[in-house]
Amino acid sequence: MTLRPLLVTLALLAAGTSALAQETRDRASTPVLRAHVSVSSDVVRIGDLVENAGAAAQIAVYRAPDLGTTGSVPVSQIIESLRAHDVIGVDTHDLREVSVTRLSRVLSHKDLEQQVARALERRNGLGDAADIAVTFDRSFGDLQLDAANSGELKPQSVRFDPRSGRFDVSFEIVSAASAPGRLRLTGVAVETVEAMVLTRAVDRNEILKASDITLERRPKIEVGNAAATHDQAIGMQVRRPLRAGQALKMTDLAKADLVTRDQNVTLIYQVPGIYLTGRGKALEAGTEGDTINVTSLQSKRIVQGRVIGPGQVAIIVARPQVTASLAANQATSSISVADNSKVE
Repeated sequence: MTLRPLLVTLALLAAGTSALAQETRDRASTPVLRAHVSVSSDVVRIGDLVENAGAAAQIAVYRAPDLGTTGSVPVSQIIESLRAHDVIGVDTHDLREVSVTRLSRVLSHKDLEQQVARALERRNGLGDAADIAVTFDRSFGDLQLDAANSGELKPQSVRFDPRSGRFDVSFEIVSAASAPGRLRLTGVAVETVEAMVLTRAVDRNEILKASDITLERRPKIEVGNAAATHDQAIGMQVRRPLRAGQALKMTDLAKADLVTRDQNVTLIYQVPGIYLTGRGKALEAGTEGDTINVTSLQSKRIVQGRVIGPGQVAIIVARPQVTASLAANQATSSISVADNSKVE
């Protein structure tokens, strides 16, 4: 058995392995251009653009896009900038441009409203933050802050005028990575309550249905402490004409009339042992419990009665000791007696 061919083979394998390792090291150390770059500072450095940039990694070459936006740079321009700093032999992967995104912290309009409401909570007569509606002096979308400003918004100055509703709130944004940021917001704040709002205009004495109302938040000053709830409004009668979009108060509502003016009604007279009924004509409208005047169609006399049901009026008499004949003369042409006998 000869060892020479085996040794040659082993030498060749070792050389090949060494060459492969060197090629791997070379590839690992070759500067490579990135297709997409994200930065959190206001400048773009070579190390952001190029992997394996070496000692030149911290050199700034471009201004970063605005907070929360993305821009692009032609690869040809990047290569020229890199050569100026002795970064050569960059593998571009045949890219034509590189996109650069400036990272940011987003504060939405809703977030800022909630922050102001929490700062104003329980101040100068205002209620809970959840009930405070905020309107800013100027219109704006989401605010973009430096990504390093990751701390909470802490109110530093809070002013609120209960007469005008105006507020002036300044926040400090604490961050461990950068100097504290500051944000000042001004506008108007009002306390709101849940209210039932009309979906259409209604006339006096109309009965409200579920489709006539919807739930909205309205300024508390608009409805005070008398806002009607859904259950309180449905089936109620409105006291006066109301416009669409108007918030309902309990003072706007009344129980539905069980008797209307000029309606034919049943007159009822009842004392222990006697139950008399007759016909009458209402001279005015009334809801349950109301006292109204009614003309007896038999005697043509005007009597007072209390509305006790739909089209039913119980006669009110000055003295409870009334004979059956007198009651019959006032109220009825059909008499029902307590023993259930009936006289026509």
